[in-house]
Amino acid sequence: MAFTIDSGSSEPPFEQLRRQVTEQATDGRLPAGHHLPTVRALADTLGLAPNTVAKAYRALETSGVVETHGRRGTFVASIEPGDAAAATYVRAARDQGLDLDRALRMIERHWA
Repeated sequence: MAFTIDSGSSEPPFEQLRRQVTEQATDGRLPAGHHLPTVRALADTLGLAPNTVAKAYRALETSGVVETHGRRGTFVASIEPGDAAAATYVRAARDQGLDLDRALRMIERHWA
């Protein structure tokens, strides 16, 4: 498990972290059940504010990439093929103000 933050990137640090965890969970570098560092420990390692790491962890939990088990910590969830792509699409659709019906119609149009 190796995460790096490019301070010169236009991509926000929390998004860089979210993307890297998602990629590594999807391709198996972070297997299901892997215990992720605490927010504070990862923030210290990466030189980020704890709130930045917490924001990434919340986004990862919302998209189903990780599961938080209270005081036990944060773990990589079991990801089915395509889950990460679907989560990315949903996030982009929401960011553009699409509702579920419109997003589904777009998928159906492009599926054919």
